[in-house]
Amino acid sequence: MAAAKKVCIVGSGNWGSAIAKIVGVNAARHDQFDTTVNMWVFEEMVNDRKLTEIINTDHENVKYLPGHKLPPNVLAIPDLVQAAEGADILIFVVPHQFIIRVCDTIKDHVKKDAIGISLIKGIDVGPAGLKLISQVIREKLGITMTVLMGANIANEVAEEKFCETTIGCKDKVHASILKDLMQTENFRVTVVEELDVVEICGALKNIVAVGAGFCDGLGFGDNTKAAVIRLGLMEMIAFARVFCTDCPVSPVTFLESCGIADLITTCYGGRNRKIGEAFAKTGKTIEELEKEMLGGQKLQGPATATEVHHVLKQKNMVEKFPLFTAVYQICFNGHPVSEFISCLQNHPEHM
Repeated sequence: MAAAKKVCIVGSGNWGSAIAKIVGVNAARHDQFDTTVNMWVFEEMVNDRKLTEIINTDHENVKYLPGHKLPPNVLAIPDLVQAAEGADILIFVVPHQFIIRVCDTIKDHVKKDAIGISLIKGIDVGPAGLKLISQVIREKLGITMTVLMGANIANEVAEEKFCETTIGCKDKVHASILKDLMQTENFRVTVVEELDVVEICGALKNIVAVGAGFCDGLGFGDNTKAAVIRLGLMEMIAFARVFCTDCPVSPVTFLESCGIADLITTCYGGRNRKIGEAFAKTGKTIEELEKEMLGGQKLQGPATATEVHHVLKQKNMVEKFPLFTAVYQICFNGHPVSEFISCLQNHPEHM
């Protein structure tokens, strides 16, 4: 019989802790997994106690997922190398700005036949252009990568409210293992092979959600928000076609949870919409709102808008993506938020 697979969750914020609930239960239930699930926790003090000590004693991440018990077999470890060493499955769930530093820290300590699964919704832009986070991890660590994206608001997943998610994975054996690790009665997993498209959906929908938040802050109604969602989806599909040149981009993937479902959820709930609304109402900067409303956690939408803008400039395609461009210009270049509606009014009918 094959040795039980050791699992490590790299990250322990709101989403990381919600996933730890699922992964902990499934690892204990299936013989193919080692019962103990390591979770790397960035050490901080909460009420004069170490966060790792609180998680390991009280089985609750009181800072990022308060009110939800984590399974007792989830072990919080403050040392990243120690947490990841010997893992057969690495679940990456840190803000995308930190992924390069994380990979550089563990690259000499990761098994070469490990499977990685990225739950990180963002992209990276370097001199060579746009890179997906899974690609960054694959290049840094030399391991097989997969992705998980979907309409998955962390608190609702933690509350075990029914939802779906999408795993992008080309290898059927890996897909089966990851489905066993992730799927529950209330967290339904569909596997598709177009992992690049799955991942791009997860990143781009956060830009659209910031725009949806602007609409809410400006006092526009559901009709306007529906237009933002539709036009945003069109830009997501068009951007995927520009970027995913290795294989044809199937519109069907956008009908999975990673596509339209995640887009709708994020445009009605989620932190990107919330901060977009506050930005329009208060006139405060994105950075100020992150500190006030997210306890310093980083927002993905504006950062992704910046990275997408760099790529569109490189390709001389800024004018073809008016919604993405407007979110970037409003967040960072001082364009008035009231201008957002004109980007909808002047949006090309066909892309």
